Amino acid sequence: MSDPFRALRRRPPAAPDAAHWQRIERTLPFLAWGPSGHTQALRERAMQCLAQKEFSGAGGLTLTDDMLLAIALQAALPVLHLGVEAYRGWLGVIVYPGEILIPRAEMDEYGVVHEYTDIVCGEAREDGPVLLGWQDEGFDPQINVIVHEFAHKLDMADGQANGCPPLPAPLSRAQWARVFAAAFDDFQRRCDAIEDADDERAWDALPLDPYAAEHPAEFFAVASETFFIDPHRLRAAYAEVYQLLAAFYQQDPAAYAPAPAC
Repeated sequence: MSDPFRALRRRPPAAPDAAHWQRIERTLPFLAWGPSGHTQALRERAMQCLAQKEFSGAGGLTLTDDMLLAIALQAALPVLHLGVEAYRGWLGVIVYPGEILIPRAEMDEYGVVHEYTDIVCGEAREDGPVLLGWQDEGFDPQINVIVHEFAHKLDMADGQANGCPPLPAPLSRAQWARVFAAAFDDFQRRCDAIEDADDERAWDALPLDPYAAEHPAEFFAVASETFFIDPHRLRAAYAEVYQLLAAFYQQDPAAYAPAPAC
């Protein structure tokens, strides 16, 4: 009997026509936030991602051309100006239907190993593939798993996930560490205050998803997805983080994204 979770590799689609691209892009409006030529450049980068990575469906999921293009466009966004070579050192993208169940084991302070099943929407494996859970219900304007996990891969390019990816020469690692550490500490304090006040409504007012408080690497990944899908919100809360991400990604989505409603 065949394994239902065996990953089935999907060959890249043939060059899509303009109507096909536009159909996918309409479901992901943040892809359009850029200067003249941005859309065409993003399409070309997406095709490079499809050509250089192996995309597979697991758990019985069959990857369609629409799914491949949607994933590749979002994966291409962070490396639009960095180049696909920024996703170096790994090959596979495995897509599961819905949430992903991952068995884990942790040892406590007494040396006892606890096994459990973690339910995730995606995961970037160090020196391994990106795992994505495909959601049929459409785009969530507050969360972008694809940008999040591919940002982790950028962070891991120097061998560790610590919230500081390899930086181009003009950027100072010391400045990056200072700015991100201060923002991470502030965000953790905000989350702690909400927990202490037991005010569930206050979570919605946070500038980032609460998962950003888990670890500096998660703060970088969540800040990156917010940078691309809700740039005004990130810039208003953490202007220095926004500026560093704009310099790193060589993009300024807040300059093109619709202004937030008053």
